[in-house]
Amino acid sequence: MNDSGTRIPLLTVPPSKRPTSAGELVYQVGGMTCQNCARHVTEAIKGLNFVASVQVELETARAIVRVTNSEAQHSDQIIQAIESAGFTAANASSASESGIVSWLRDWKTSVIVAASALLYFMAAEWLLGWHHRDWFPGTAFLVALVVQTYCGSRFYLGAWRQLRTGRSNMDTLVSLGSTAAFGYSTYIFFSGAPLPLYFMESVGIIAFVSVGHYIENQVAKNASGALESLLALTPNQATRVLNNGNRQLVDISTLTRGDQIAIAPGEQVPVDGTVSSGESACDESMLTGESIPIDKEGAMPVYAGTLNLSGQLIVSVTGTGSETALARVITVVERAQNSKANIQRLADQISNVFVPMVVAMATVTMAIWFFAPGFATSIHHSLVPYLWSTALPPTALAAAVIHCAAVLIIACPCAMGLATPIAIMAGTNVAAKHGILIRDGHALERSGIVTKILFDKTGTLTLGKPELASIEWMRAEREMQSDITDCLQSLAVKSKHPLSQALARDLAQASEPKAFSSWSELPGKGIIAVENNRSGRSPQLRLGSLTWLRSEGVDISPVTEFQRTHTSSGATVIAFARDQQLLAVASLRDQLKEGAKSMIHTLRTMGLEISMVSGDHQITAEAIAQELGIPHDQTYAETSPEKKAALIESLQASGSAVCFVGDGINDAPALEQASLGIAVCAASDIAKESADIILLQSDIQAIPRAIKLARASLRTIKQNLFWAFFYNAIGIPLAALGFLSPLLCAAAMGLSDLVVVGNALRLRFRRF
Repeated sequence: MNDSGTRIPLLTVPPSKRPTSAGELVYQVGGMTCQNCARHVTEAIKGLNFVASVQVELETARAIVRVTNSEAQHSDQIIQAIESAGFTAANASSASESGIVSWLRDWKTSVIVAASALLYFMAAEWLLGWHHRDWFPGTAFLVALVVQTYCGSRFYLGAWRQLRTGRSNMDTLVSLGSTAAFGYSTYIFFSGAPLPLYFMESVGIIAFVSVGHYIENQVAKNASGALESLLALTPNQATRVLNNGNRQLVDISTLTRGDQIAIAPGEQVPVDGTVSSGESACDESMLTGESIPIDKEGAMPVYAGTLNLSGQLIVSVTGTGSETALARVITVVERAQNSKANIQRLADQISNVFVPMVVAMATVTMAIWFFAPGFATSIHHSLVPYLWSTALPPTALAAAVIHCAAVLIIACPCAMGLATPIAIMAGTNVAAKHGILIRDGHALERSGIVTKILFDKTGTLTLGKPELASIEWMRAEREMQSDITDCLQSLAVKSKHPLSQALARDLAQASEPKAFSSWSELPGKGIIAVENNRSGRSPQLRLGSLTWLRSEGVDISPVTEFQRTHTSSGATVIAFARDQQLLAVASLRDQLKEGAKSMIHTLRTMGLEISMVSGDHQITAEAIAQELGIPHDQTYAETSPEKKAALIESLQASGSAVCFVGDGINDAPALEQASLGIAVCAASDIAKESADIILLQSDIQAIPRAIKLARASLRTIKQNLFWAFFYNAIGIPLAALGFLSPLLCAAAMGLSDLVVVGNALRLRFRRF
């Protein structure tokens, strides 16, 4: 079976609820019998360079393909790619009821028919003793024939399609195994020989595998239920407020940016927007995982799918459909589910040759039991004291056929193929429910090797909203102080840096901001501008760190004592200068996030070493670190954004696997360099982030929760792979040696998939 390049999109989302975008094509796919088939279809489509993403829905037999440019010219290529993987495909709009769709609708019926036939055989042979009646063999043949032709046809067709492309899969093993049991029993029946018939085994193989895969698909749907429930919260209609004040109920697809909509208490927000009027509180737990409602008033953002709780809001639309934060969350999670972890490579390499190997072992088993029955029987009996006793078939031919069928059926390539993707799917869905977005399978793997966590201070460990604690003027004249204040406020108001924003807010003046002939912000240093001066001079204004001002030739010695006093208490000191003349110095203090100290303790109990990096002065950084319990030798101060990546690289060179946690502002290089990058950001900033894990909630405890969840997902992957390899390594030899009947093997084959899927599903019920 060719299972290389695992990318399995198991999330099933109703098309009516899925955010749509340009370049989306939908196909009906025929011949898929299990989640492994969905993987083959996904990989075939993803191999086309114009495909942006693929979503295969096993239950509806649909493939939803998003392409990067004009879709019309690519439709035939996509269909050809699906067919080259051994399946049939047609455009959803042209798929006929008598073809693929009717095949889909017959699926549940075939499961019921096969299961009913098996129950009939079990009752007849094990309870009622009908197998001794003269009429039973003929009845058994007819019942088995119906199951073999009607219920088994999907497996035969699937095996034939794979064979035409030079491949093999689970359908191949099921077809060969059930045919062997049915063919041998048919031969005995028509020959009239007084030998046992194995029609029940041929029926049981198809019944157990069909029922197992049906349950597997239902369980897999439960694993993706978190995102489906989020999508179900998004209403299809909204109340548009017209220019004349009238209100009109419209479909959300007709809304555009700038439209005004009314959201009543108790209604779901249909689109992203900003509050134009009204006050309320919104439950955003479905998006961020935070249970506390968020107050909403003028100009504050609201997000599609969240719940308006108390008051009526008038909202200006900023994003619809694929432009909403919810759509971006879905995109990230779908990309994670389409990703492939490195740990899957071994399973892929084995899966590539698995079915041919099993067929070869089954052939050898048949040959030994037929041509050397005495040798095979002696080995079987020598192991009975250590295992269990079983009744062997009465003839060499019967033993050869039945044990060959058992080997074919006990082998389960699906378990190996599903081990990693089903765990990634479950883990990423659970994470999304908690406001944690995991980018891909590689992030899960890297979470298991992290030994050190490096925190960016501002906005991560602190609130990122500093307040002005103290300001000292270098000029005593009141008129000069007013002019300096105007300059400070005008310089800071254009900046997005938290310190500048705090200064602009706390120094807000009644007059209009001053205009500058030039203005620029230097990351990690400060702001520089050229002042428009009526006297003809164009003095340079600088607002920033004392270190930077000193390097620019400004004498900062007059504020040395001010700096020492305030930095020792954890405040950040910045100064303002005109040319080389120091005019003012200010201290701003940022408050620690609630629970930051306990969060650090939790991470330490997980065996992680904690460090902190900051652009602040060394004394300031150490004061904050001491309050958090971080040792001074693990505190890195006066580090500019561009130097954070270099710091991480040096820590990695010393043997540490570094996880960097930042707020996403100027942290992209550090997030990229880190072994694992975690960003704390707003939902609207998801698309901009390059982190491996994105936290949409402000609760600091989300950081250890995210790492625990990622590690639990990684453990689940390893457990699934162990089970898949262990099951096949033990089951195939036992079947070859005659200790497992084909009926028991069929049940075990279906159970193996359920074990893997069920183990992944446990993540939904774990508390982090």
